[in-house]
Amino acid sequence: MTSLPQRRAAFRSLHQSGCFVLPNPWDAGGALRLAKLGFKALASTSAGAAWALGRADGELSVDTVLNHLQQLVAATDLPVNADFEAGFADTTAAVAVNVARCIDTGVAGLSIEDRHGKELHPFETAVHRIRAARDAIDRSGQDVMLIGRCESFFIGQPDFDQTLARLKAYGAAGADCLYAPGIKDLALIARLVKALDKPVNALLSGTGLSVSELAGVGVRRVSVGGSLAKASWTAFDDAAQLLYTEGRLPA
Repeated sequence: MTSLPQRRAAFRSLHQSGCFVLPNPWDAGGALRLAKLGFKALASTSAGAAWALGRADGELSVDTVLNHLQQLVAATDLPVNADFEAGFADTTAAVAVNVARCIDTGVAGLSIEDRHGKELHPFETAVHRIRAARDAIDRSGQDVMLIGRCESFFIGQPDFDQTLARLKAYGAAGADCLYAPGIKDLALIARLVKALDKPVNALLSGTGLSVSELAGVGVRRVSVGGSLAKASWTAFDDAAQLLYTEGRLPA
């Protein structure tokens, strides 16, 4: 097994040039399968983890998520990026506490969203939360990457200028990588990449785009969110329905 410092260094190195795919498993078995395929890093998915426990996305407690992250980190030698939602906290102080706990799971990176439910945090509040996460990482002395996420497009507020302003502020507050899930237009993604001075993550799901197209406009890393989990559960439902209605399984 590689050490955590080695994994974290490898993860940061992946962000220096080119483009890599960051698939999102939701259990140890999926993590192992993805590692065997040759992926260089993994990311958790809040949706996939919740569905596996019979819950909706966003319903898991911070303790459940931390335990889940420990399992993913232990499953392979690959670095793991944590989908840490909005830090599971209402205050900046509590965000810092939870980020410190997340670091202790062994993750190589973690993301902090700027929404509360279906609304964005006020601009300054969101920036302070990113800064609190950055301070917690710095105090830990660990080489863990911080990803600042703007959820505006994802929650149905597709304001590009607002998204760009927030991501710039998150970068200035200490985020190492910037992410605005839900942008589906390649030209808009290209504008975002050009305007930002930090590596950009793009969500492949629902875009109809390819990894090579995203790489072509300068996206540094590509993730898929809950898409692999959704595909698996869809296949499960179809097979179970066939078993129930016809008493047979797919060929």
